[in-house]
Amino acid sequence: MPTLPSGFQTMPSKTTNIGFLTLEVARLLRRRTDQALERAGLGLTSGEARTLAYVAKYAGCRQATIAELMGIEPMTLVGFLDRLEARGFIERTADPDDRRAKQVIVTPAAEPIVERVLEIGAETRARATEGMSPEAIDQLREALLMMRSNLGADAPESDA
Repeated sequence: MPTLPSGFQTMPSKTTNIGFLTLEVARLLRRRTDQALERAGLGLTSGEARTLAYVAKYAGCRQATIAELMGIEPMTLVGFLDRLEARGFIERTADPDDRRAKQVIVTPAAEPIVERVLEIGAETRARATEGMSPEAIDQLREALLMMRSNLGADAPESDA
């Protein structure tokens, strides 16, 4: 936290309200994840790592479904998938029910990468919730799920 100049006045309601805190925590989680991915030498951005985790969890789903589950635009997902496919981490095949649609799976070469991505996610979550009781973590999860529902998110609960 930066040190404020002597005599500087703040408005506590502006910096401690739930909206600001949620955005700040999300930013810090992403930064910690990016740093951990960099240290691990995986050569993945947080977006690519998150995509890989979703593809592993929802193997064989259509690209459009994965984008919806992740809460991102399909074109954003395509960029992540293109880079992951170029590295041999995912494969896209035509959906037998609709040849225009593509199904996505993780390749065997990506399995150790997925494992490390999941470990990094778990380590980051553990750091973020350090000092919190299991009950407090469960309450926070329930509150965030309610907020997501209230704001109209359609994505199901995930471990990512």
